[in-house]
Amino acid sequence: MTVLHNPVIRGFAPDPSLVRAGDWYYLANSSFEWFPTIPIHRSRDLAHWEYAGHVEGAAPGGTLAGVPDSGGIWAPSLSWDGERFWVVYSVVRSVGTPYFDQDTYVSTATEVTGPWSPPRRVPSHGFDPALHHEHGRLWLLNLQNDHRPGGRRFAGIVATELDRETLAPAGATRLLLQHDRLIEGPKLLKREGWYVLVLAEGGTGFEHGVRVARSRNLTGPYELDEHPLLTARDDPEWPLQKAGHAELVQSPDGDWYLSHLTARPLRTPEGPRCPLGRETAIQAVTWDVDGWPRLRHGDVRPAVTVDIHEGQRPAGGAGLPSIRGYRQARATSPHRPADTHYYTLRSSPGPATIDRTSRPGWLRLRGHHGPDSLWSHNLLAHRVTEHRKEAQVTLQATPAAFTQSAGLLLWYNTSAYYALDLTWAEPDGEDQHGQQWQGTGRTVLALTTRDGAETARPAVVEVAAGTALTLGVTVHATEARFWYAADGARLPVGPPLDFTRLSDDHGPRLRFTGAMVAIHAVDLVDASFTADFADFRVSCISEIPE
Repeated sequence: MTVLHNPVIRGFAPDPSLVRAGDWYYLANSSFEWFPTIPIHRSRDLAHWEYAGHVEGAAPGGTLAGVPDSGGIWAPSLSWDGERFWVVYSVVRSVGTPYFDQDTYVSTATEVTGPWSPPRRVPSHGFDPALHHEHGRLWLLNLQNDHRPGGRRFAGIVATELDRETLAPAGATRLLLQHDRLIEGPKLLKREGWYVLVLAEGGTGFEHGVRVARSRNLTGPYELDEHPLLTARDDPEWPLQKAGHAELVQSPDGDWYLSHLTARPLRTPEGPRCPLGRETAIQAVTWDVDGWPRLRHGDVRPAVTVDIHEGQRPAGGAGLPSIRGYRQARATSPHRPADTHYYTLRSSPGPATIDRTSRPGWLRLRGHHGPDSLWSHNLLAHRVTEHRKEAQVTLQATPAAFTQSAGLLLWYNTSAYYALDLTWAEPDGEDQHGQQWQGTGRTVLALTTRDGAETARPAVVEVAAGTALTLGVTVHATEARFWYAADGARLPVGPPLDFTRLSDDHGPRLRFTGAMVAIHAVDLVDASFTADFADFRVSCISEIPE
């Protein structure tokens, strides 16, 4: 018996879409404004997952420049028709307005690692699309958005048949279901003569849940199950919250499992906050005598541990050693890297901004826009996967103006971040009057905090110009402390900071990504400033019992 520990993909990994193709399970997640677009993981046993690649080219034109925070690529749905993988997703260009200004795209690949076909636009009624394959026919499901004054932004679930080759509509759009409670994220399967519609319910915050509807006909009418399949909204102390946005999959042995998003909140005086973002979990499912799915452990709250039958792990096959290797590495040390690859904002990194060759063993970043930019902020990030973590990097640069800086970030988005930057400042005791010193001044480490519309600089420390410095940050639950190393000692920079402000739940509205640790470089004048980085490490202390 294998024991699965939830979340199975930890840290920023929302809106999971789970599919089985042969002996492998594949899982796609939302990427929002981040690259690589639509990360995909794979597993043979549902308990141990490895990164399998991403949907390269999902952003039309190769860029998401200008999309707002928590915009970009929402809720991809991955499917397999026996020959090709399909992914359908929306690119959302407005957040917090009645118009999502979103376009829905479909891409296909014979292997999940790609190459993926160029995205083709399909009808875009709303976000959270999905595809249903049946006997050579293809259906697009979607949320319907009513932007009009007095309209419902979640106005029901619709379906449109598409031509499999051209992806053009092959018939009229049908309304499948409307409900008084907010429903979204439709996923459709057929079982024992029933079309089973799995729905996200109640929004993606702490009220989130999963509801199921069914019909004898694909186009309805659909009967809604009077009981939720999954939710934690009635138990605020439960360790896994925000449980929703789910998809059912059947194992080779006929067992059923449910992927869903969840979150692990930290308790604060302002209420629960989830700086790790929304994560991916899996539950075991059975079907009751009336034909409705139920969680196998007999509760609607998500289980933290799930028993997976040994029959779920077919023997042999390519890739199995790497999954076993991952399990062994996790068992021998609680310290794990946050991720194995970099994330970048709104575009892929290019040789004009990131130089890996000029200085062997170092990564050279060229300064671009500031951290508030929606267009061209040169930043490399790792996901944060646990509530206890430490990051550090060695930095060498020579900023000559206050418009040049480089350093280490704790990042949520352009209005929520903490930065420890190497930069320039006026001579000690001089007022801040812009650049007027003709080469005089100081090299400093400046700690900057951004919280909504408020930006502050709680600490400035003078350091030697031109030398290599090690910058770091240590996070324990709600508290983050920045530091730098000098003469073999760690010296704190500024006061302890509230890490939970970098969360989905802090601020005037819900946010949809998760905390990152990043390095960046800024040059607001002519992009001539460069900074060299080495030994960028992010270690997270696992909460999974060994």
